[in-house]
Amino acid sequence: MDIRQIRHFVAVAEELHFGRAAERLGMTQPPLSQSIQALEADLGLTLFERTRRSVTLTPVGHEWLPHARRVLEEATELPRVARRLSRGEIGRVRLSFISFVSYSFLPKLVRRFKERFPEVELVLNEATSDVQIAELLDGALDAGIIIAPPRGALHSPLRYRPVETDRLVVAVPEEWVISGRVVPRGGKLDFNALRDLPVILFPRHSAPVLHDLVTRYYAERDAAPVPGQQAVQMQTIINLVSSGLGIAFVPSTMRRLIRPGVAYFRLAEQQPEIEIGFAWRGTGASAALRHLADIIDEMFPVQ
Repeated sequence: MDIRQIRHFVAVAEELHFGRAAERLGMTQPPLSQSIQALEADLGLTLFERTRRSVTLTPVGHEWLPHARRVLEEATELPRVARRLSRGEIGRVRLSFISFVSYSFLPKLVRRFKERFPEVELVLNEATSDVQIAELLDGALDAGIIIAPPRGALHSPLRYRPVETDRLVVAVPEEWVISGRVVPRGGKLDFNALRDLPVILFPRHSAPVLHDLVTRYYAERDAAPVPGQQAVQMQTIINLVSSGLGIAFVPSTMRRLIRPGVAYFRLAEQQPEIEIGFAWRGTGASAALRHLADIIDEMFPVQ
């Protein structure tokens, strides 16, 4: 069975006359009759009752007609769908992101994309950078907003462009400030105020860049973080801080997450920086994904 046979069936079903159906299709009657016979043979069903004077649909043929019409309508639409897909007007983009960008540029990016391409499905998923990179490599993801890996560490099939940088601040249990356990000076905290406090840290396998940035900050001052609870998601880390389990070094954008019991402070010394970037597969990018990349280029022009 092919689309040509379905088209023949619909013509005969609507005309209920082989001669008129053949004329409508621009063919002669014998090939049309043979096509319908072959279709019925393929299906193992009788679609038409034929007499010398009339042609009628069998009950199965009558029930099958709307399904056949729908197939023809969809087939007619296929070229237009292909053209719209090629222009990125429809389709789907699977985008993952590290949690804290939902407090910075992600909402604006999503809004701008949906305003321009309302019929493209943008599938959003929060994930750590290591998970995103693995999913990009196996094709389960189209693009990711990640913490920049060390230079040269990103696998060759993937492409990357920086988006923005952020500085780490310290999230501290507010009660520790009130009780005097932590004493800020001029709205900042110097390292000596933090040296002996437990640190809620990211597991290295999930966030190696952030983990190493914090441990390096301590190592440069001849110290090491006092181990505290580990957690992966930024919101969870902030909640643990609010419960008084320790301090945490987090991107400054997390200050927009107002959580009772948490105070944020800048570091008195030089603040460690992280780079956030956009990663995608270098080949096979859809037009819709290219549109998303273009919007990122507009929002964050390369200097």
